[in-house]
Amino acid sequence: MASLSPLLITALHYAGHFLLPVLLARLIFGKENWKGATILMLAANLIDADHLLATPIFDPNRCGIGFHPLHTTYAAAAYGACLLIRSWKAKALALGALWHLTVDSFDCLMQGTW
Repeated sequence: MASLSPLLITALHYAGHFLLPVLLARLIFGKENWKGATILMLAANLIDADHLLATPIFDPNRCGIGFHPLHTTYAAAAYGACLLIRSWKAKALALGALWHLTVDSFDCLMQGTW
């Protein structure tokens, strides 16, 4: 997979972070809550704030999974535990964070950095 164009990898990465959550919210949360769920799932991208703790903040050759604190197995377990909360809002935020980690994982695979 490392032979994919950097432009294609970037396009897939951002589509995964900003377009697919809309589809997931529509499929999972239905007609009643999908718009609110979309906003919460997109807000989950704020876990990228942990990149501010790294030096350099952005390194295209670094896989963030397991490196940044909010991108670890422990963080993923916490997000998964939040799925047990009865509120659809908590579930949407947790699902957004888990989806974010999934997209970043595929990004690492496509770049060959994981």
